[in-house]
Amino acid sequence: MGRFGTGQSIRRTEDQRFITGSGRYTDDIRLAGEAILYFFRSPYAHGRITVLDVTQAQAVAGVAAVYTADDLGRAGVRDVPGAALPKFARGGARAALQQPPLARERVRYVGEPVAAIVADTLAAARDAADLIEFDVEDWPAAVTVRDALGDDAMAVHESVPDNCYGVLEHGDAAAVERVFADAPQTAAVEVVNNRLAPTAMEPRGCVVDYDAAQRRTTLYQGCQGVHALKERLLQALEIPADSLHVISPDVGGAFGLKFFLQCETVVAVFASRRLERPLRWIAERGESFLADVHGRDHVSRAELALDDNGRFLALRVAIDANLGAYCSQAGPFIPWFGACMSTGAYDIPAAYASVRMVVTNTVPVDAYRGAGRPEASYLIERLVDAAARQTGIDRVELRRRNFIRPDQFPYCTPTGRSYDSGEYERVMDGALQRADWRGFEARRAASLEAGRLRGIGLAYYVEICSAAGGEDTHVTFEPGGRVTVLVGTQSTGQGHETSYAQIVAAGLGIDMSRIDIVQGDTGRVPTGQGTNGSRSMAIGGAALHRTVAALLDAARGMAGELLEAAAADIEFDDGVFRIVGTDRRIGIDDVARASWDDAKRPQGVEPGLHACERFDADGGTFPNGCHICEIEVDPDTGTIDIERYTVEDDVGTVINPLILEGQIVGGVAQGLGQALAEHAVYDRDSGQLLTATFLDYGMPRADWIPDVDFRYREIPSPRNPLGVKGAGEAGTVGAAPALIGAVLDALRPRGVTHIDMPASPQNVWRVLQQAAGRTA
Repeated sequence: MGRFGTGQSIRRTEDQRFITGSGRYTDDIRLAGEAILYFFRSPYAHGRITVLDVTQAQAVAGVAAVYTADDLGRAGVRDVPGAALPKFARGGARAALQQPPLARERVRYVGEPVAAIVADTLAAARDAADLIEFDVEDWPAAVTVRDALGDDAMAVHESVPDNCYGVLEHGDAAAVERVFADAPQTAAVEVVNNRLAPTAMEPRGCVVDYDAAQRRTTLYQGCQGVHALKERLLQALEIPADSLHVISPDVGGAFGLKFFLQCETVVAVFASRRLERPLRWIAERGESFLADVHGRDHVSRAELALDDNGRFLALRVAIDANLGAYCSQAGPFIPWFGACMSTGAYDIPAAYASVRMVVTNTVPVDAYRGAGRPEASYLIERLVDAAARQTGIDRVELRRRNFIRPDQFPYCTPTGRSYDSGEYERVMDGALQRADWRGFEARRAASLEAGRLRGIGLAYYVEICSAAGGEDTHVTFEPGGRVTVLVGTQSTGQGHETSYAQIVAAGLGIDMSRIDIVQGDTGRVPTGQGTNGSRSMAIGGAALHRTVAALLDAARGMAGELLEAAAADIEFDDGVFRIVGTDRRIGIDDVARASWDDAKRPQGVEPGLHACERFDADGGTFPNGCHICEIEVDPDTGTIDIERYTVEDDVGTVINPLILEGQIVGGVAQGLGQALAEHAVYDRDSGQLLTATFLDYGMPRADWIPDVDFRYREIPSPRNPLGVKGAGEAGTVGAAPALIGAVLDALRPRGVTHIDMPASPQNVWRVLQQAAGRTA
């Protein structure tokens, strides 16, 4: 199978239950006597609540209770925890703008939950919602960062009168200013990173069961980490930690959305305990658009200083990031975390990035697949393309001159990040060859003869993964011969059950079918920081590798006892222990069975050869790669067809190439979705969300996505024993700048020099009309 079980394209074992309909998602969990939880949400974007009367709603047949913020406050329910700015923020520290689970005194965005209805049926809950009397003193709303920072903008929170929550910084501003003052050449771009709605296939939801006799709550919720969810719930609810059990069943997509605690779960646990009754809440799709945390939404400006040979001298970045109406759990950190990657794959001696956090009348913004790194990659790659046009240096050559060289690793960026390893030029050259970059101009000429515009775009990305925290893993042989693995990460579609089993099977020399991966249960898995930032294999997998090694050490001592030899004389290979230089041997299964016998088990060996080891991250890992996108544009309609898409990636050691390719291609599809169609748009006057259905919110479609020509190079990371760098977000990080680069390359002969995402047919047609001097 290869070292650590790497390199084998094994089909995901968990897929059998998914494709046969036997997966168990949150909505599949049904409890006897359960009630339905339903939310009445604000139709207003901003205002002071003047009327909130639920009397008639409470009288509807089948309604068990209707709760408002006053009810929660009297019960001691606290606000949903939110992250404050770090202590090094310019202007001093800020307290987190925490969200009340139900709106208190005022509303701050359309869709904010105002009242919670518990009823026997969904129909009864909806009838009750229609009878709630609700009105507000309607105030002006600001939904974009520019509007919120305007002189006449009304404060979303009294504690932030100018709507600027704070400013975070990276780098040395004074040093950068000195370089720019003397730089022979400069280039600049200003770009919008459009707002996105996560739209996971499985909407958010939860099922709550309360055992009144034990005063114990069990919460079933598909999430990205049960321990993080439990910890945040305990911050909002005054209940003992041992009275809350959190279980995550199968998860139908997450992308950052399901890592965070939102209002509905707090209310659900409160209501179930108050009524001593099980209940469920499953979001409707329109509700998801209104209430789920959104992603991205930045307006950024970047400037690059160069010498006369095209060498990069300094980078200056200013980002305005939309936080939404409240601080979600990672909301203030994501733009700052992304900005630390502003220099990309380039050796830039000096850099300064400032990130201004802006509060608006929109649903809170938090991590979405890539979590700041797609934003940084998009900005620096658009800037490098602009610098190539400015200097007249070929865009491939300009990148080649400025890449960080292999002999420079570990490489410390001026924003304080230490890159682990990479061969950027080699990876780019592999992609260029497979994409037939040199033959492109002939293809462009052929397209032009057919009345179409052809373009090609290149992006080289580097991202940071596995940057913080650690994981403990446990491995035990059960008496019946199966092997139980406890892990604190959470699969949300990535194939962890298969990849983890590969590592264990290869290490122990047993068949994968005997291995049970246990995750997502605070009652069984004692610790875990969950899945985010492509950390599961680099941290969880590394911990598992250590745990398998520790188990084998214990087993070697046990085997020595059984074979009557010193442990130092025992060797292990392919599931069998042998005395060195003899034919005396014993299988690991026999050793494991003997470990359950107290009379045979030596001191220091646990039953089932149980072992637990931990791995902690050290500085992060840095996947990187090259995306090349080739397109055709119909100038009459603005329609874009992707003709070829090439990816060459370095994600470190690869555990399972088949799973890796699925992750990369899925990420590319998500990145292309942002670049071509996705955009969560609020009306600037009313604050209403205009894209609250799939009729209005453009999703990537199967016929848009080409066959992705994907290959990888294994350049191991030195920062974990597996050499893994991470791959869950990589495709998303590289796709958008490659696509937009191709669009601009296609439109440049018509005089178009700028377009913002999404490059929808309407937007492409409009910029073509404007370039031609026609009103669009």
